[in-house]
Amino acid sequence: MIRNLLTIGINHDSASVALREQVAFAPERQAEALTSVIEHTALEEAVILSTCNRTEVYGMAAESEDPAALSESVMRWVADFHGVAVNELATCTYRNYGEQALVHLTRVAAGLNSMVLGEPQIFGQLKSAYAVAEEAGAIGGRLSQLFPAAFRVAKKVRTDTAIGENPVSVAYASVDLTGHIFSDLASCTALVIGAGETIELVARHLKEANLGRLIVANRTLARAEALARQFNAEEIMLADVPDRLAEADIVISSTGSQLPILGKGAVERALKARRWRPMLMVDLAVPRDIEPQVSELSDVYLYTVDDLRDVIEENLRLRASEASKADEIIAEGIAGVEREFVARRSSDVVRSYRESALAIQHEALTRAHKMLEKGESPEKVLERLARDLTNKLIHAPTAGLRQVAQEGDPGNVSRVAALLGVSYPHLERDEKTTLQ
Repeated sequence: MIRNLLTIGINHDSASVALREQVAFAPERQAEALTSVIEHTALEEAVILSTCNRTEVYGMAAESEDPAALSESVMRWVADFHGVAVNELATCTYRNYGEQALVHLTRVAAGLNSMVLGEPQIFGQLKSAYAVAEEAGAIGGRLSQLFPAAFRVAKKVRTDTAIGENPVSVAYASVDLTGHIFSDLASCTALVIGAGETIELVARHLKEANLGRLIVANRTLARAEALARQFNAEEIMLADVPDRLAEADIVISSTGSQLPILGKGAVERALKARRWRPMLMVDLAVPRDIEPQVSELSDVYLYTVDDLRDVIEENLRLRASEASKADEIIAEGIAGVEREFVARRSSDVVRSYRESALAIQHEALTRAHKMLEKGESPEKVLERLARDLTNKLIHAPTAGLRQVAQEGDPGNVSRVAALLGVSYPHLERDEKTTLQ
């Protein structure tokens, strides 16, 4: 089963953002695309993963299909579907087959192939892609076993390693700092200054950390309102920040201002109004939004983007050190998946063989009953029953043993004989002897 798995795609390492944008699959076209790739290529099952950093097609085909030719046809399908030149796509495409495709799938799910090593969002995105394919009828009996198996191994990676524990984005690192100063964010108020992408991520992380209250300040009130609506927050004008600063336990700022927004005097007045309760201030802006002299005030913990970068670089090193451990878990997990599938196939063979034997038994018994009904003697019926059962039950094994013997490998003959419960010691002693 595993050897028929195919992965073909592009990502942040292999292709430019411009090309990734061209071959991205819009959510509303996912079902259409899945139907199309199965209709126009030899894939029998498919999952399409499309994010800002990667577009990948995972698929299953018949064993008779040539993997190289199949991947070529899938790549051409992607190019045709999006109206992209095949030559342009070909230079950026990576392809994996069989076990390597399953390893790739698992590493993607675990965040090991992400732009930010160990990021957790990709796991949910991959599970969502699988669910869409399942709903579209693009999942069959093979991918329905392989994807959940990959998910199990990826979860073990995240459970047994620290690959995703150390923050490696300035937005997340900013929020992570709050836990070192405030034990319960539910009782805290945060003031975020700015309304760009970084502040939006900060707001999201704060809400996920169960922040009690959020205030959004921006030079343009409309943008502050738009961000505040997303997170059930209060919006204020940038000019109102000095008057509202005392309410904030946490201040995180990232604007494009060329001059500081908060000076030492404004922060000192806020501290007095707070009765010197501590404040965490994180300045993510370049140039800085908060005057450096603010750090001279007691009860203020001021961090700049450079401080966070040092933390992030160390955390990236820590994550990288966990990556080798993660790869060991994946290798062990993939080996376990292969053993599981071999065992399942063995069980299927045993069940099939037993069903075949029971069918032979039923046929022989039916014939015996008819003979008895016609008045045949029981002795004759029993002899016929025994002969028929013996001949039919040993027919297929005997034919197989004869075929193996004709191939001339005594070791194989000996193993087949052992499976049949027959011992040929002389074959083991003399490997040059063949059974004619």
